[in-house]
Parts: sequence; structure tokens; C-alpha cells
Amino acid sequence: MPQLPAPDYPQEVRERLEADAGDIIARYPDSRSALLPLLHLVQAEEGYVTRTGIRFCAEQLGLTTAEVTAVSTFYTMYRRKQGGDYQVGVCTNTLCAVLGGDAIFETLQRHLGVGNGGTTEDGKVTLEHIECNAACDYAPVVMVNWEFFDDQTPESAIRLVDDLRAGRPVEPTRGAPLCTYRETARILAGFPDPRPGAVEAGGSAGHATLAGLRLARGEAAAPARVGPPRGEPPQGERPPEHPSSHDAPQPTSASDPDHPHGPVTEEGEG
Repeated sequence: MPQLPAPDYPQEVRERLEADAGDIIARYPDSRSALLPLLHLVQAEEGYVTRTGIRFCAEQLGLTTAEVTAVSTFYTMYRRKQGGDYQVGVCTNTLCAVLGGDAIFETLQRHLGVGNGGTTEDGKVTLEHIECNAACDYAPVVMVNWEFFDDQTPESAIRLVDDLRAGRPVEPTRGAPLCTYRETARILAGFPDPRPGAVEAGGSAGHATLAGLRLARGEAAAPARVGPPRGEPPQGERPPEHPSSHDAPQPTSASDPDHPHGPVTEEGEG
């Protein structure tokens, strides 16, 4: 059965989107290079890339809907269905996984009653496992609408999603203040960030990121853990008894009692 044509946007919405699309396309010498930000633009309108949005992008850029669909389904930052106001991504790549990312993801699935890619009934939170986001020195990491929440535990992750659902203020460990998924999509389309203090909150590298550089320079080691750049401790500050790769490393055989060579001793391996 042939698929029905995609519906069009209401006239006032279309006029607004066409003006925004014109601003985006003007940034590029080749109009088709504007496809990625245009997809963020239409995602900001409805919360995901709809058939109407695909048709709009195709018309603005002189592409086929098949070409636009191919791109929108390749990148994971474009949703294919409606989701929550907050996209909660738990890194389950290698380092985050072994330091607790898998446990966090499993805990949140049970707590929220959703699976991977599922959205809570109140439409607030969509949960997904994500691949590495280049924050391994703060593992395990949770991201909410692409803002970082470092050094998480199952307990802190539960508090985080409960606060999001209850509408309580939530502050990322570093980076810009948190906003909704649609607002994030518009910023990713290349429009000015309207959040107060967002530009100033760009953040800088913390101790864990700079530790290797200091050692390479022969500088004295800084304290293993330091406070966050803004006031309160980051949500999910790891307790001392929960070591990670940057605050209490262990030799492999010492951390694995079943290692065939036995534990490491002062005289060598037993």
C-alpha cells in the first residue's frame, strides 16, 4: 500500500521555519551542507524528526526525501519517534561500564519502568544507553540532553531522574545549564543560546583530565579529588569507598583474586 504524502506544517509555523532555514543555509557555500542543522531545527519544532520535517528539509535544500531520511536515520542524535523532555543517556562503553555504568543503566530501567529508548508515562524522561562521550576520566558518566553528570552511582542517578520528573532544579557537573530536549535541538541548529550564563559556563578541564599532563611535566600531583567549579558538590559525588581509575588504581592481579599468578606482593607476584 503506497504511503500517504507527509502533512505540511501550519502556515505560520512554516513561515517561521523558512525564515530560520534561510539563516542556516546562508552560512554554507553549498546548501546541502546545511542538512544537519536543518534536521536539528525541525527536531526542535516537534521533539523528533517527523515525515513533515523530512519533507521540509528536502524542499529547502533541493534534495529527495530519501536522501534526507538516510541522513536522519544514520545519526543517533536525531529521534525517530516522540520522546521525553529529558534524554538521559548512560554511557555503557568499556570504562564507564566496568566502573558502574552497566549497573546504573540496569537500575534506571527498573526504577523508571522502561527499556532502552523508552519514555516514562509522564513524558519527562527518555532513557538510553550511549557510547563513549570522551569523558572517560569522570566515569561513569550520565548525560542529560548532552550535558555532563560525572562520577555517577546508581543512587545518584535515581535522584537525578526523580528531580527531572518532579521539576526540581538540576545542575550539570560542568558545562551550560540544563534545558529541554527541544531547546537543546534549536541550539544545536546554530541559534544563540538563550540561557542566562550559558556562554560563561563553558567550563574548563578538571583535575582528572589534567592529571596526566601534570605528571608529564614533572609537576607535583594535585589532590586526587577537588571540588566542582560552582558551589555545591556535583550530583553523585563518588564516596571514598568507591574507587575509580583516577583516584585509587590497583594492579590487575591485585584487583582480581582469581588471577592465575596470584596477588601482587612487595617481593613480586606470588
